[in-house]
Amino acid sequence: MTGETVDTRSPEWRITGRLVAAGRALVGVSIADFAAACRLPAEELARLEAGGSAWIQSGSEVDALRRGFNHFGIVVVEETDTMGAGVRLKFTRSDVRQIARLEGEGGRVASDDAP
Repeated sequence: MTGETVDTRSPEWRITGRLVAAGRALVGVSIADFAAACRLPAEELARLEAGGSAWIQSGSEVDALRRGFNHFGIVVVEETDTMGAGVRLKFTRSDVRQIARLEGEGGRVASDDAP
């Protein structure tokens, strides 16, 4: 790929601890809050982040991280021949805060995918 964003639903989606930490920092959430969105213990998320640039191999951990990335609107930008991988926001920061506020209010939960 050439710097393209990667759909987290893609089976080719790969992630490292550094990308997880970068994504979490980008949206400005704590390990505890990000872990809750992933449905992982905070200690496990901290361990994954501490893995640095090693690819996360466990399918269940990758699936959990997908949940967190999708929840906060974090998108992975693939590594290219000239630039390393990175993360960006699917939404603006204010959108992310608004989504988090609305989701924290309770009520009926539904898919937020647009047609």
